[in-house]
This record gives sequence, structure tokens and C-alpha cells, in this order.
Amino acid sequence: MGLVKRNNIWWMSFTFQGQQVRRSTETSDKKLAEAILSKVRVQIVEGKYFDKPKEEARTFRELMDRYLREHASRRSGYRRYVNMVTNLTAYFGNPKLDHVTPKTIVAYKNKRYADGVTPATINRELALMKKAFNLACREWEWTKDNPVCRVSMERENNTRDRWLTCEEERRLLAASAPWLQDVIVFAIHTGMRCGEILHLTWAGVDLNRRTATVFKSKNGERRTIPLSHTLVQALQNKARGRRMDSELVFTSAAHTPLDAPNLRRSFRLALKHGQVSDFRFHDLRHTSATRMVQAGVDLYKVQRILGHKSPMMTQRYAHHYPESLRDGVAIFDAGRPFSTNLAQAGIRPEQVSLTC
Repeated sequence: MGLVKRNNIWWMSFTFQGQQVRRSTETSDKKLAEAILSKVRVQIVEGKYFDKPKEEARTFRELMDRYLREHASRRSGYRRYVNMVTNLTAYFGNPKLDHVTPKTIVAYKNKRYADGVTPATINRELALMKKAFNLACREWEWTKDNPVCRVSMERENNTRDRWLTCEEERRLLAASAPWLQDVIVFAIHTGMRCGEILHLTWAGVDLNRRTATVFKSKNGERRTIPLSHTLVQALQNKARGRRMDSELVFTSAAHTPLDAPNLRRSFRLALKHGQVSDFRFHDLRHTSATRMVQAGVDLYKVQRILGHKSPMMTQRYAHHYPESLRDGVAIFDAGRPFSTNLAQAGIRPEQVSLTC
């Protein structure tokens, strides 16, 4: 029986009647947690701990507040989590947890569609809600049911295939401030996500090895990306003019940290002035992948550079390089005899034509 620290909260971990049990002390103070643990030990010996009086039913707002406090506060993109929680609580209000049902969740999905949001946005909001309910069921013991598990996720349209042409890139860069030009070129040359670029530090840049390291990517894994000669020269110039009190590689013109909303606002303005339509910042990542595939880089390398966990995510770019399939049909021009099945049929290879 002992204490384990998780997300700055001390948890009790012990075995009871052959079952592993975890209980939150709901405190970050170790001495207080130890005192709670000692009290629980006594209650278990006396057989009183699991006869606790029934707690007052928890509410949806309490669920969201605790999720933000204990699980989202230390993650990158915290503001995005806050926005999603704001949308959820604005609709559901503050009912008891057992009053949130699959029927009310489906009604929420319909409301979000009426608001004009995409299936991907709805799925992200439901995923957050599902994780919060899982914690409430398995660890916090606030409820016994996760209603989100009985609601289907929305089918997402992942067929978007938009990338910058060279002419569009020229116009976009001409319409961008110097600091934004640096970010755009870096995004195209590395395929890094917006958040990965904004959080890139000089500690993650090795100009001698010509690499940039993302210490924590979207899928939680570390990734090292090779840098082009263009980027190495640009980063060398940037390093010479950097302020030593900032660890971030990319900052605003005033040398202050960039955040995603301000970056996207400046990016949209540059798109407008550069007359580039139907384009998002994330499409720079698509541009990077598309150009690599069009140049003949094999999909495995593209997958590793982009940090895709599954090859299927990279496969969407395969159609940009049909030449990579040409060696598959080259055998029909090579004049090679195919004898395996022909010999069994008693047919000589020279009797068979590979063309019509």
C-alpha cells in the first residue's frame, strides 16, 4: 500500500481482496496525502473504509473543471481544451452526471452541425468528453456509466488535398512579414505541425547535425527531422540575432512568444493580400508531403519525417507520384520468360506475348 504521484495529485494504490485499487487523495501535499493514507489503512483494518456513506452526485461542470485542472493544464494547446470545454458546458449546463445520456449527446452533435462546425471538431469534443467520463468512472468513482461510449463518432472527410503551387508560395511570402516568412518556409521544408513549430526551442536544434527535434509531438513521441541546407542557413542567421533570454526559435517581431491564434490571424491576412484562396496553415504540412512524394521520396521516409503513426495516413499522398508504380509494369517490357505456370500447362514461354 503506497502513494503514487500523478498529474501533481497523490494517489493511494493498494490491493483489496485480490483486486488492485486506486484512490485519489485529491491533494498535491505529500504530508497530507500520507495522513490520509494512514487513516485509510486503519479504516481498512476495521472494515469501515468500503462502507463509506454515499457521496452527493457530481455534476457535469465539476467533471469538466476537474478534467481541465488535472489533465489538460499541462498539455500543449491548453487553450483549445478550454474552448472545447466552454462549448460543452454552454450546451449541457450543469446537470448531474447520470442525466447526461446518449440522447442528449446526439442532440449536442446536431446542434454543433447547425452551428456549422466540421465532423472533426465534433469528434474532438466528444473524445474529450469521453476521456473525462472514463476518468470519472474508473478513477474518481463519480459515476458508473460513460454515456459517450454508446454514441457513434462522426465520419470525417480526410480527402482534402490542397497544397501550395510555387506561384502561390511566391505571392504568400511576398505578402508576409519577415517573421512569418521564416515560419512558412520552415513549415514547408519540415512538414512540422503549427504547435510543434511554435514550441521548437534552440535546445532542439542541432546545426552541426542539421536536425530539429520535436520532444513531444501530437502522438506523444519524440521525432528528429533533418533540415535542408536552406533551413540551416536561415537558422544560422537567426541564431546570430537571437535574444539570449528566449529559448524559442520562432518569436514575433517584438521577440515575444507566438501563440497559435495570433499566428493564424497573421497567416490569414497574408493569404488575403497574396490572393491565395481555400488554404489553411495546416495545408503547409500537406504541401511538404506532396512535394516530397512528387519528387520521388518513398512513402516510408515521408511517414518518418511527418511523424505519422500509421502508414495509412501517409498513403493518401501516394497518388501524387504514379511514377513510383512504373517499375511494377516494367516487367511487361523486359521480355522476361514467365515459366512457372506455363511449364505446368505445357506451353513454351516463346509462344506467349505479353502485349496485345
